[in-house]
Amino acid sequence: MRNVFIKICWPLLRLFETDVQPANYKASHRFALNFIGFVFLLLSFVSALVGHSSGELGAIIPAVIFLGAGLSAVVVGLLGSNGAVAKVWGSK
Repeated sequence: MRNVFIKICWPLLRLFETDVQPANYKASHRFALNFIGFVFLLLSFVSALVGHSSGELGAIIPAVIFLGAGLSAVVVGLLGSNGAVAKVWGSK
C-alpha cells in the first residue's frame, strides 16, 4: 500500500529525493517534520473554519497556504526517504 501512495505522490517527492545518504540524519527529524505537518494541517482547517464563519473570501488564502505546507511536510515525512527528510531540514 505504501508503494501505491509513493507512486501517487511522486511529483512532490521527486523535488526532495536524493541518492546521497545524509551524514547527520536523525529519526527525530522525521518526527518533527510529521508534527509540524500536522500542525499546519490543523491551522489550515481552523483558518478555513474561521474564514467560513466570517464570510470573507480572502480568508481562503492562508488556508490554502497552510494546507499546501502541511500536506507537503506530511507526505515527505511519511513517504520520503531519509535523504528527502534531511533535504527539507537543509542537512547535507
